[in-house]
Amino acid sequence: MAESRGKPMTATEISEEDRLRADFYNFLGLLLSAPPDQMLLSQCAGLSGDETDLGQAIGAMARVARATKPQAVEREFNALFIGLGRGELLPYASYYLTGFLNEKPLAQLRGDMAARGITRAPNVYEPEDNIASLMEMMAGMIVGRFGRPASLEDQKTFWSRHIGPWAAHFYSDLEAAKNSVFYASVGTAGRVFMEIEREAFRMTAV
Repeated sequence: MAESRGKPMTATEISEEDRLRADFYNFLGLLLSAPPDQMLLSQCAGLSGDETDLGQAIGAMARVARATKPQAVEREFNALFIGLGRGELLPYASYYLTGFLNEKPLAQLRGDMAARGITRAPNVYEPEDNIASLMEMMAGMIVGRFGRPASLEDQKTFWSRHIGPWAAHFYSDLEAAKNSVFYASVGTAGRVFMEIEREAFRMTAV
């Protein structure tokens, strides 16, 4: 969905916590970019959680994944995000923040992407402010896929501009959507993760 304009630099000083954060951003982006195939569903089914809110959400996702078939989740994905004309949800920052697609939030995102050397992959036609792309961008910034790993301050700036104002609302809508079954559990995990990120970034404020 997003790629670097330049050659990525080797990341040497990325903490285990940040790698796990990036992995979860990537995981959400993967699930939200296309319906999962059997391999990805099996990976979801094999996850285990702990007693934290996120751990419990991941455990619930694994339980639903074990009972989900690829054909069923593809129908669910199409009903949620594609539909006849449009899906039940429109997972774009512009829509959530202004009520319309391709508005000022998208223009602002494109400016911030350009400043960081991030471009839309040539085979992707979705507006860049869709939730899957933004999850992927955050993951790439954390691990240095677009250059040097982004500082925590830069991560916070990008997140606060393009993800924080609307992503938790989207994930809550995904939890409650009438067509959500497997994706209701994805919505819960995403919402909880956004809450964790919001609190972590808040604690970095001086």
